[in-house]
Amino acid sequence: MRRLRACLGAATAVTTVALATTAFVAANASGASTDLSSRWYAAAPYLMPLDNDPPDAGAIMDATGLKAFQLAFVLAPNGGGCSPTWDGTAAVSSDTAVKSVIDAIRAKGGDVSVSIGGYGGTKLGQACSDAASTAAAYQQVITKYGLRAIDFDLEEPEYENTAAIKNEIGAAKILQQNNPGLYVSVTTAGTADGTGWFGKQMLLEAKSQGFTPNNFSIMPFDGGFNGAASQTGALTNFNQILQSTFGWDQATAYAHEGFSGMNGRSDTGEMFTQDDFRTVLDYATNHHMDRFTFWSLNRDRQCSPPDNGSRTSGTCSSVAQNAWDFATYSVQFAGATPPATTPPPTGTPTPPATGCTVQWSATAVYTAGNEVSYNGHNFKAKWWTQNEKPGAAEWGPWQDEGAC
Repeated sequence: MRRLRACLGAATAVTTVALATTAFVAANASGASTDLSSRWYAAAPYLMPLDNDPPDAGAIMDATGLKAFQLAFVLAPNGGGCSPTWDGTAAVSSDTAVKSVIDAIRAKGGDVSVSIGGYGGTKLGQACSDAASTAAAYQQVITKYGLRAIDFDLEEPEYENTAAIKNEIGAAKILQQNNPGLYVSVTTAGTADGTGWFGKQMLLEAKSQGFTPNNFSIMPFDGGFNGAASQTGALTNFNQILQSTFGWDQATAYAHEGFSGMNGRSDTGEMFTQDDFRTVLDYATNHHMDRFTFWSLNRDRQCSPPDNGSRTSGTCSSVAQNAWDFATYSVQFAGATPPATTPPPTGTPTPPATGCTVQWSATAVYTAGNEVSYNGHNFKAKWWTQNEKPGAAEWGPWQDEGAC
């Protein structure tokens, strides 16, 4: 039910992880960006670096301010074995293509997380014999690329395999222990009730192993969803599942909850527009959720024709849009400070303007520091924004500078 089944293209096991902590520190010291907050990894949208007409990550960074990318997917080899590959075909051990993408992102001040699993192919949890060997395979990926974040995408058909899920959760726990500070997310299928039977079994496996990631995220699409209301309803229900499974209160559950959406037309014909993303983003920030991401940047551009003949594509969204419209919501989530009970001051207040500056335009692109006027007030942009009315949301991209 996930990741454009028809569009997914083709893209030495380690025997111990006893020295993983040393390897993690050394790898990060030699290459990884170290100045990004965990919020950026939580906001990183998915990018297939080898398939589905990969866009230029640097161009997206320049256009939107995005700093983090979720690279997909690491799988077991198509021919069998317990060693990591990209898309089942390109061995991580000999990779230069993906590393080149990562190096270019880091050279511009960004960083990456790597997603393991996904819908297609054989997962390492299925191919490896136990949690330790599964973790050793993933450790190769962490060490090779100096990763500070990793995502476990546990869904069909893998999450129907009890032994495979035990291996994956056990591996996640080992990696978390052996790589201090590693940001770990777990992504699974969403339903109207939050998640289904297999998703709940996965949560129970995590509980039985004493494993708590930074977040458990659900994918509320390809399951009878349509629009933001159905998605926020699923997130509310999933919060209840997290509470009942782990004994958390509501706030703690939201602090360990994430959203992974699909921009535009889904595999099953559901439609998720920019307005839907805005609504879910507001829900995520208002409830202090830990993660907001989407599938995928490869699709974050307009088709020709815009609706793509009512077809789902792996390389465009099938909705009318400007390039990277959906990436801007990730940027906003990364830059948003969850509201406190009493919002703290945001800095030295700007004195009321004596005159109105240039009128806000729905089609113009604004970056941090740009000033506009709207409805008799001057506003200053807090981050990259387009077509978001000043003053429309208290925690939105515009700072009210007072009447003009």
